[in-house]
Amino acid sequence: MAKRVLVVEDNELNLKLFCDLLRAHDFAAEPVADGREAVARARAFEPDLIVMDIQMPHVTGFDLIREMKQDAGLRAIPIMAVTAYAGREDEDRIRAAGANAYVSKPISLARFMEEVRALVPEGGEAEAAEAGSEAQPEAEALATAETGEPEAKLQVEAGPDKPETS
Repeated sequence: MAKRVLVVEDNELNLKLFCDLLRAHDFAAEPVADGREAVARARAFEPDLIVMDIQMPHVTGFDLIREMKQDAGLRAIPIMAVTAYAGREDEDRIRAAGANAYVSKPISLARFMEEVRALVPEGGEAEAAEAGSEAQPEAEALATAETGEPEAKLQVEAGPDKPETS
């Protein structure tokens, strides 16, 4: 059975990218565009992993991570923070809030999937291995669609309330 990943990201393009990438690697991805819905959706979806944007309107990823880690039904679910914050002190703050992993934007597809697999080791690995090289061309196609070039790093979009990333 596919491992379940809840993706909390306010930027629609990034949300689609993360979900498509996870699905290409045989994970069941559930998108959440509004952080205010994240806790309730996590309870209903019962994910094996939560991918959490940190800087969102209305509620921060910091607040959501803290809330989830205080919830008896959610605290055991690993959380991977995805953010444009790139400083060491930012990573320390994110981990102190309760995140189990941290990936900074721009996103490296390989690093993103490495972190996902480290947090959910039984996740789509067997299926991806059986599929051989099928998943990799899909991920490259995603990168190509977003950037015009088949590179391993993507420049994820900054939203109207997000700083540009370099």
